[in-house]
Amino acid sequence: MDKYVPRLKKVYKDTIAPELFKELGYTSTMQIPAIKKVVVSMGVGEALTNKKLLDAAVTDLTQITGQHAVMTKAKKSIANFKLREGQEVGVMVTLRGNTMYEFLDRLINVALPRVKDFRGIKATGFDGHGNFSLGITEQIIFPEIDFDKIVKIAGMNISIVTSARTDAEAKALLTKFNMPFRK
Repeated sequence: MDKYVPRLKKVYKDTIAPELFKELGYTSTMQIPAIKKVVVSMGVGEALTNKKLLDAAVTDLTQITGQHAVMTKAKKSIANFKLREGQEVGVMVTLRGNTMYEFLDRLINVALPRVKDFRGIKATGFDGHGNFSLGITEQIIFPEIDFDKIVKIAGMNISIVTSARTDAEAKALLTKFNMPFRK
């Protein structure tokens, strides 16, 4: 019985890793940058007054990622926002392994091209340590979401954590994965 391997993972092992090894002049295969995890999160600030929005966000994020989303709590109280420490204000999912590659494949090849007036992603989302973050304004760009069952259109943050030591290495890695950076 053959074990299932996601398409993007296979492409990484077969073509991307050897190309990066040659291009970046590494001496060991352990130096080749790889994607460690992908964190997808949604802030639902209006959940303070309407708990149904939080449940809807959990459902949407679970459908999009294929993994159950967890609710996140406020770390500190902010009086201006009527926010108390410990109140649930967001949802998040951490993806690793095969689910991570499946999600990235759908994000890069299906969801991002569905964004209205899409011209590419700004390459300013790198943090200086080889990690990349991007924001999406609507969760409806993912085909898993049924437009008729949406409670509220919400944005999400996607952080791609890599083993790259510099932003240049991380950008080279994501470019090989066909991440549509703006030229």
